[in-house]
Amino acid sequence: MNLVAGIDSSTQSTKVVVCDADTGAALREGRAPHPDGTVADPEDWWRALTTASDGLLDDVAAIGIAAQQHGMVALDEQGVPVRPALLWNDNRSAQAAIDLTEELGGPQACAEAIGSVLVASFTASKLRWLAEHEPHLADRVTDVLLPHDWLTWRLTGEFVTDRGDASGTGYWSPRQGRYREDVLATAFGGRTPRTPRVLGPAEAAGHTRDGKLVSAGTGDNMGAALGLDVRPGDVVVSLGTSGTVFARADRPSADPSGQIAGFADATGGFLPLVCTLNAARVLTATAAMLGVEMAEFDELARRAEPGAGGLALLPYLDGERTPFLPDAAGTLTGLRRDNMTPENLARAAVEGMLCGLAAGVDALRAEGVEVGRVLLIGGAAQSRAVQVAAPLIFGVPVTVPAPAEYVARGAARQAAWALAGTPEPPEWLLPGAAELDVTDPEAGARIRDQHTGAFTQVHGA
Repeated sequence: MNLVAGIDSSTQSTKVVVCDADTGAALREGRAPHPDGTVADPEDWWRALTTASDGLLDDVAAIGIAAQQHGMVALDEQGVPVRPALLWNDNRSAQAAIDLTEELGGPQACAEAIGSVLVASFTASKLRWLAEHEPHLADRVTDVLLPHDWLTWRLTGEFVTDRGDASGTGYWSPRQGRYREDVLATAFGGRTPRTPRVLGPAEAAGHTRDGKLVSAGTGDNMGAALGLDVRPGDVVVSLGTSGTVFARADRPSADPSGQIAGFADATGGFLPLVCTLNAARVLTATAAMLGVEMAEFDELARRAEPGAGGLALLPYLDGERTPFLPDAAGTLTGLRRDNMTPENLARAAVEGMLCGLAAGVDALRAEGVEVGRVLLIGGAAQSRAVQVAAPLIFGVPVTVPAPAEYVARGAARQAAWALAGTPEPPEWLLPGAAELDVTDPEAGARIRDQHTGAFTQVHGA
């Protein structure tokens, strides 16, 4: 039996999963935390990888790495970072993204060039910030890597990446399948540092010193799609700290509104994605306000009727990325004496979070993505109140896969693919899943209309 390891180097921690290369069965796991913050010393990722994988990798044949997207690891000629890496959630580059988008000809031209309208998260935006605010450091930069690229380099000595993660830099075009050196130079004040070679989906990056094959690796969302074996008609809704909505597509997208990021995936296709800032933390914050633990919050929300008695929560507690309302606050509308109950407030928080993500599903559908079912993952997906409300609000059947490290699983599946050298990735069965059907579509439509009305009332059409 061949064993493969998948590594998920996320914002908060490193997770390692060792799987059977033929079946995908998870055999052992490890984990190590990362320091908190929006910047990082890449060596912290390496130390976490070493700790999380201690004793797990001796008998594996291949390794794959999926890591947090975007970010900026800027190296000098000796391979030393010129400054701590700026992570995807570091917003100091917000104005740089706006300025760079305009220099590229505006949102439409930007989306056509790189598949997405730039925001602070993208590497290109961070390079612009570095060029403007730390030019003495920018002048020393010879190579720019993403987090997964850097870890692959530490394992193999090769500067390589994959098309999925490259599509989140802001200077690699999914439509054209190549780096846009003109965009890179515009972003970095005329400088054109070296960029890692882009590998094919099943191509090997190289080998570790002890001979283990290392696959191309990818970004975390692409890894999750591979780990879930997303097929046509599947839309993934991930309920983590932030929320994401994504699907596989056979053609690239270029949304000038900026709502959809036009990424590539890890299989040779494309991965249109919508991101919201507010997801699971909406529920934990509401539970804290009510003074209850999450189990009691869940029970309160389940006792309320669909529609929360007319309460509607616009859950923009941290501002919002989609819709683009960076300075917005949360708003609770529809308060009346007879509906001011803990049960209704808990239900309104669940419905508000899900309505925000349902708007992302609608955006993908408008882009031509088939929506046959929703795959609901992330910590908040295990909430029974969320599972009850989700089919109503999404309006399609919902599958809740068993809890698992799907990003690491996807990285392991990619490693198995590179090891086998086959045209397609191996068929791995999903762990057991809950199947939830739409039982009351009219109630779901009423909830969505209620939230649309609240949004129009507060923020306009």
